Formats: sequence, C-alpha cells, structure tokens
Amino acid sequence: MQKINRNVVLALLSLTSLVFLLFQLCYYKFYLSQKNGAAFSKVRGSQSGQDSTRWHVVRKFLGLISSHNIPVYLIDPLILGLVDKDIEQIRSSPDGPSPECKYFCAPRDFTTFALLDKTWKHEVGLFRTAEKMGFQWLKIINKDPRLDGMDDLSGMEIPLHYIFKLASHAIHLVVFYERSGNFLWHGPLRLKQHMDRKFVPFRKLHFGRYPGAYEKPELLLVSIDDLKVQIPKNPSSFLEEMSHSRFLECRYREARAFFQLYPDDASLDAVEFRKKAKSLLHLAALTLNNLGVKFWLSSGTCLGWYRQCNVIPHSKDVDLGIFIRDYKADIIPAFQKAGLPLKHKFGKVEDSLELSFQGEDDVKLDIFFFYEEDDHIWNGGTQAKSGKKFKYLFPKFTLCWTEFVGLKVHVPCETLQYVEANYGPEWKVPVKTWDWKSSPSNVQDNGVWPVDEWDDVIQIY
Repeated sequence: MQKINRNVVLALLSLTSLVFLLFQLCYYKFYLSQKNGAAFSKVRGSQSGQDSTRWHVVRKFLGLISSHNIPVYLIDPLILGLVDKDIEQIRSSPDGPSPECKYFCAPRDFTTFALLDKTWKHEVGLFRTAEKMGFQWLKIINKDPRLDGMDDLSGMEIPLHYIFKLASHAIHLVVFYERSGNFLWHGPLRLKQHMDRKFVPFRKLHFGRYPGAYEKPELLLVSIDDLKVQIPKNPSSFLEEMSHSRFLECRYREARAFFQLYPDDASLDAVEFRKKAKSLLHLAALTLNNLGVKFWLSSGTCLGWYRQCNVIPHSKDVDLGIFIRDYKADIIPAFQKAGLPLKHKFGKVEDSLELSFQGEDDVKLDIFFFYEEDDHIWNGGTQAKSGKKFKYLFPKFTLCWTEFVGLKVHVPCETLQYVEANYGPEWKVPVKTWDWKSSPSNVQDNGVWPVDEWDDVIQIY
C-alpha cells in the first residue's frame, strides 16, 4: 500500500511539472512575445535574435495598419536600396525573391513608411490597438504651412510624424500632404519640450531633419520577406528624388514686415504684370520639365520670392538659372514651339551663354547659364552695342524646392547668400532703377568679345 502511494505521488508531481512548463511556454508566447516583439513563428532563412525582432516588429505594424485600413508604403532608404538591386526578381515573383530574411532583417534601428494624410483620419482607434499589441507611440505635430499667407499666419497644427516602438525596433511613419503645386510635402520633425528625446535615435531618422517635396509616386504591391507591402514602383528614382528633396517655405512673416515698410503695388498695371509673369513662369517650367532640364528662380524673380513671396511688379521679366552642364540644344526650339520666340542669344555654350524669350506683351523670360569654378559659380552678361562681357560671381550653392505662384520650383538653398551676392546688404530696400551692367554687387568686367565672333555671340531677333 505504501509503495502504491509513492507511485501516485511521483505521477502527480510529474504531471504538475509538465503543466507548469506548458503554462510558462504559453505565457511567453502569447504575452511576453507581444510586449517584447519576439515570436515563435518561423522567419524565412531562420534568422534569429535582433534580426528576427526587426522582422516581427514590421510584421506586427503591418498587421496593425491593415486592421484599420490604413494604406502605407515603404520609403525606408536602406531597404529600398536593397530591394532595387533585386527589383526585377521581386516584381516577377509573387512570393518574394529568396527564402532568407534579407530586407526587413537588415541591421537598423527603425523602418520608415509613408502615409498620405487624406487617406486616413481615425488615429485614436489606431493608438488603442497599438497599445494592446505592446507598441509605444509618439505623435509629432506642428503648424500647417499650407494655411499661411499674406493675410493670415495660421496657428493650426497638423500631425507630421508618428513613431511606433516595440522591443528594440521602431517604425517611423511620415505623413505626406498634397500642396497646391500638385506635389507631396512632409514637414520636419521638431520635438516639443515635454517629449522624451531618448524615445528613439531621432538624429538618425531619414525624413526628420528638414521638410521635403516629392512627386506623387506610382506604387507597386510586392512580397518581400513573406510580407506584403507597397513600395514606389521605381525605387532608384525615389531614392534619387529623396537625395534632393529639401524644401524651403516662403517667408510670409518677413514678407508681411516688408510690406508694412513698403506697401505693395496694387495698381492695375502691377496686377496685370504679375498675372502675365505667373503664366510665363508656368509655361517655362512646363517646357523645361518636359526636357528634363533642372532650373531655379534667379535674379529678381528669386529676390521677389525670398523678400515678398511674390513677383516684383516693376521687374518686367522672369529670371531663371540653369547650370551649363544641363544645357540642351533642344531648349530654343522647345520654347519656340511653346509660343515663345527667341528675343536674343548672347555668348556661347563654352562662355557666358544667355537666352531671352519674348512672352506676352512686353514680359520676357531671361535664362542665365551658370558656370562652376573651384571656389565660386558665375554667369555672364553681354552688352550688344559694344561687345563688352560681364561676369557675376556667386558663392557655391545647392538647390532646394519651394512653392511659388502655384508651382513646385527650385531656389538656391543658401538663398540669403545668393541674394546678397547679387543685390548687396541692402537687398531689403526696393530699387526701381537698375542697371544690369553696374548695379549688381557681384558684377565685374570680363573683357570684350572678338569682333569676328560677334555674329555668333551677339544675336538679336
């Protein structure tokens, strides 16, 4: 009898230990895995540890946004760079290009997705679900620049970035907005004082340093690492666009201060000129964009954007800049086909090229070509009656996007230095009498064209 009792006790102890072990396994799988981003489901290629955690966090995030019908697409530059190398195989294979976890397991602290604002409005429910799944989240808001104007500096704030964190990995969700120039814009990531600056490594975020402008992308649904996700149809084009996406807002606050000192010209002639100048700029942008020629607002047109967020009414022309390396022989015939006859052509491709096209009435389009030297950039000028050459020196600059008269156009990122080079330290003071040969602060003599070249370098129509 004593022997039977001992066996029963041993059996009960073994059963109890087994039940406890099963309970621990279930607890870890269904509770701790949600808190820490781990899981037992198999990852392609048997990745483990931190690599596996990244994949699982992305998978859970995609499940989260799918449950709320939120259309996001992948814009992470590291992953898109890897995807671009295998894009043909990815497009042709519904199950992805390889059995291993190659893309979402790549070493990084976060994965970046984009969201179009107009496609989603119900964030409260999303946050509740995210918390139940173990995510921590952060919402970054700031002023909506689309509402700013000469009559109103709106204080309305909009969401610009969301960050979801699980275990040691974060999801950066960038919100894109449509602008009147028919392009997408995202804002900078600026933390409020009360926010946790150690929540994620903010300085590493690719889309937070400054605002960006992008064309509306065509998206492609693909499967990578066993996860269905939308990506830009041409990843390499998106990555190239990203590298030159920095956006500058018009300075409405400074423009309002300018007009308090110098009231705007609201005469019928000024209104009519601005209307014609805007139309001419739109036509010029369309023509150059169709040719794939990069250009920017230059001279008085750039000054008008920077100083008063508008065309200067007494300027009487539209000024654009183009690097000579981007010159194409198709430019002149393309503008002529667009209904803008050539008014004059000065210089040559190798030296001081300048084109002028006649717009409506007396409004003309001047295109200045810029030449790069080791420590500066310059464009040339020519006096037709004497053959004298002039050179205008600028410090080196890069190009940023802005929105001007309903257009997405380039301006020098270092706008103040660019404007000061051309107009001097008193650029804020309007000047109605301007001599292009002597008034600019950066002008210098550049010799005289040889007489035997005049027929080629001085052409007036």
